[in-house]
Amino acid sequence: MKNSLYSIKEINSLFDRLFPLNRSILGEGYRKSLEILCEYIPFNLLSYPTGKQVLNWKIPKEWVIHEAFIEDLDNNRIIDFKDNNLYVVNYSQPIDEVIPLDELKKHIFVSPHLEDAVPYTTSYYKDNWGFCMTQKQLLSMKNKNYHACIKSEFTDGRLVNGECLLEGESKKEILITAYLCHPSMANNELSGPIVQAMLYQRIKNWKQRRFSYRFLINPETIGSIAYISDHYESIKANTFAGLVLTCLGGLQDTFRLKKSRKEDSPFDLIVDRINDGTYSDFWEDNTPQDKRHIRVENFDPSCGSDERQYCSTGLNLPISQIARKVYGSYPEYHTSLDNKDLMGMESLVDSCNKLERLLLLHEKEKYYQNNYPNGEIKLGDYALYPGVNTNGSRKDSSMNDIINNPAFIRRVMFLLNYSDGTKPLSYIARRLGCSCSDLQGVADILEEKGLIQII
Repeated sequence: MKNSLYSIKEINSLFDRLFPLNRSILGEGYRKSLEILCEYIPFNLLSYPTGKQVLNWKIPKEWVIHEAFIEDLDNNRIIDFKDNNLYVVNYSQPIDEVIPLDELKKHIFVSPHLEDAVPYTTSYYKDNWGFCMTQKQLLSMKNKNYHACIKSEFTDGRLVNGECLLEGESKKEILITAYLCHPSMANNELSGPIVQAMLYQRIKNWKQRRFSYRFLINPETIGSIAYISDHYESIKANTFAGLVLTCLGGLQDTFRLKKSRKEDSPFDLIVDRINDGTYSDFWEDNTPQDKRHIRVENFDPSCGSDERQYCSTGLNLPISQIARKVYGSYPEYHTSLDNKDLMGMESLVDSCNKLERLLLLHEKEKYYQNNYPNGEIKLGDYALYPGVNTNGSRKDSSMNDIINNPAFIRRVMFLLNYSDGTKPLSYIARRLGCSCSDLQGVADILEEKGLIQII
């Protein structure tokens, strides 16, 4: 790893190197972007050739574009791919024809909401061609013939994912993933990979890691599907929790957590604890009370990012998505106006700070496993249940008189039932309405008696 990301200047430099590159799901722009990010995270590269079957998808051909423009018959250029790589529909077929404006308009896309924005449009899996421009540019075109030219080709290539593991005390892994396939957009594209790189450098420098952390970057959708196809058993066995990073810009915006399909993943539960005030130290001291809240949405398979793949029916991993200026909620989304000024470099630092605190909170969580999970344990054999069980035999007493203390027995029963390795002590304490410290004392007794073990 050559470069660090501990200052706005360094973050700016990385952004400026990545932003102009013409990324797609395969291709030279993507590979160059990944090569740059390897200077910040030492990714191992995983390659999937064109035509490889990945689940029920196939890796497509690689799109190579050399030149694209629209000009009038006096050679006046209306748009030129050299000026903005959003001017061409991503994965456009080649064309070189003189076309009347009325016919050409069928292949021109504009933003319906912003007259100065060039929309981002793709046609990855269906043969098509097209151009994108601003409403102003389209309105300036006269009703005459135009020369439309896209010099592109499709070749056998390779899709590339980047993977890196920071090992911890446990083989249980936290997956931190981002996508890298959108050209010339800031919040909706580069915020995820840049924050991912910042997080990697911070976690690498922790003095202690209970969990292992797997960093994965890929083209959205097809990249995660390829990874799942080749690593299904290992990610099913080893992934304890995870976060998909996307749209982490926008300093004025608050965090938004999209829950996992399970809706009770470790990060789903921690965010609940943050929002109910249990983890008030998550917030900086100067954060106003009305801002001390993370927005939460339930899992939705019809929109979002790669959490849709990790939370698919068969895999159903505890993967949540974290965002800030959320996709689809701002007019500049998927347009040329999603730029550095809209995103803000300071917001990336703030997002990284909050994500690191979220991960550190999770590092402190305690998870227990019931050593006898099939049915209730005979607690009387461990001096944890009264020998005579009658309505008048129990009384509220000190915790020292444990077998006659109904509150203690209730906590024992809850701990044993919820100690499946997925529910932290803080969650069980909240269900019981007691403090973590009170419940920890009960957990210590059960652990000493060999009934549960920490994982």
